[in-house]
Amino acid sequence: MTTVTDLNQPTRESSAAPAGRRLSLPATLLIIAGGLALVSLVRLITGADGITNVSQMSTALELAVPIGLAGLGGLWAERAGVVNIGLEGMLILGTWFGAWAGYQWGPWTGVLLGIVGGAIGGLLHAIVTVTFNVNHIVSGVAINILALGATRYLAPLAFEGVEGGTAKQSPPVESLGDFTIPGLSSALSDLNAHGWFLISDLAGLLGGLVTDVSWLTLIAVALIPATWWILWRTSFGLRLRSCGENPVAAESLGVNVYKYKYLAVIISGGLAGLGGVFLSIVANPFYLEGQTSGRGYIGLAAMIFGNWMPGGLALGAGLFGYTDSLNLRGGSENVHALLLLGAILLVIGAIWVAIRKKYVQAAITFVVGVLVFAWYAGTNEVPNQVVSATPYVITLVVLAFSAQRLRMPKADGMPYRKGQGK
Repeated sequence: MTTVTDLNQPTRESSAAPAGRRLSLPATLLIIAGGLALVSLVRLITGADGITNVSQMSTALELAVPIGLAGLGGLWAERAGVVNIGLEGMLILGTWFGAWAGYQWGPWTGVLLGIVGGAIGGLLHAIVTVTFNVNHIVSGVAINILALGATRYLAPLAFEGVEGGTAKQSPPVESLGDFTIPGLSSALSDLNAHGWFLISDLAGLLGGLVTDVSWLTLIAVALIPATWWILWRTSFGLRLRSCGENPVAAESLGVNVYKYKYLAVIISGGLAGLGGVFLSIVANPFYLEGQTSGRGYIGLAAMIFGNWMPGGLALGAGLFGYTDSLNLRGGSENVHALLLLGAILLVIGAIWVAIRKKYVQAAITFVVGVLVFAWYAGTNEVPNQVVSATPYVITLVVLAFSAQRLRMPKADGMPYRKGQGK
C-alpha cells in the first residue's frame, strides 16, 4: 500500500492502483479495437452474422449487468480486505426480495427491497468474518447455502396460491420500462445489416447500447465510474482501501477498521442484491428458483480478471455476458464461429509468449490453438452441451491467462483483530 501521512487527503499517488504495470487508456482502446477487428474478420470468414448483430449485443449487455453488479460487490468487499464468496447467495436474496416486493408494491419498490435483501446477506457475512473472524470462504459458502435454503422455504409461503405464482415462481412483476434513442437506433441497425467489415460490427455494438435498454441497466453502468471515483478519489475510499492493504497501519492512523469493513461488505451485498433484482424484474419479470445460475461466481471471476479495478471488471463482465448470450441467440452456429476466434487468439498469444522467451508455454499454447482450429475445420456445428458450457469455459480460460498479472489487496482475506498492532 502506498504510504500516506493523512488519510483525509487522498493524493494522486495514493489514488493510483497499488498493482504494478497498468495499461494506459489508449492502449486499452487499441486492444478493444483489435479484438473487434478480429471478431469482424471471423464473422466474414464463417458467415455467422449473429455474433455482432444489434440483438446479440443488446442481449450481451443485459446478461453482463448482473455479473457486473456481483463483481462490483466483490470489489467493494475485497478492497476492504474481506473475501466475498457469498455473492451468489446475495444475488439469490436480491432475486427473491425484489420479486416479492415488486409484484405487490411496484417494480421500484422491488428494486429497493432487493438491495436491502442483498445487504442483509452482506451484514451476516460481515458479522461472521469481521467480528468473529471466521474463515471468509467458509462464511461465504454458508451464506450461499443459507440464502438458497431460505428462499426455497419462503417461496411457497409467499407465492403459492397467488394468481400467477407457484411454489418456485413469483407472480409477474410490472416492467421498469426501457428506452431506445429514436433515429440513432434504427440507423445503427441498418448499418449493421450491411455486413461491412468492422463498421457494421461497431454499429452492432453501439446499437445494442441504445436499443431497448432498461433504466436499471443505466444505473448499473453508472455505478462503475461512481465506484472508481469513490474508492480512488475520496478520503472515504482511501481509508477503505487502506483496510484491505494494511489494516494495522490504517488503525495507527485513526481509521476505524471494523467500521469500514462492515460498510464495504454491506455495500457489497447491496450491489449483489441489485444484480439479483435485475434478474427477477428486468431479465425475467418474475422470481424463479435457480435463476442466478452461478452468476455470483462468474462475477467474482470478472472482478479477478479486472485485477480488482472497476474498468477491468466491466470488461470482464462484458466478455462473460457476451459468451453467455451465445446460448440465447444463434447458439451452435455462433459458438462454432467462436472456435475460429479462439484459435486465432491462441496463436497470437503463443507468438507473444515466445517473444518474451517463454518457449515451453508458447509451444503449448500454439499446439492448443492448432487443435482448436482442427476442431473448427473438422466440424460444422458444436454440441448443445458445449454451447451451454461456453461461458464457464471462457471464465476458466481467461483467468488462467490473466493469472500472472493479478495483484489482490495485500490483506485480502487475512484475519484482523482490533488493536493487534499494539
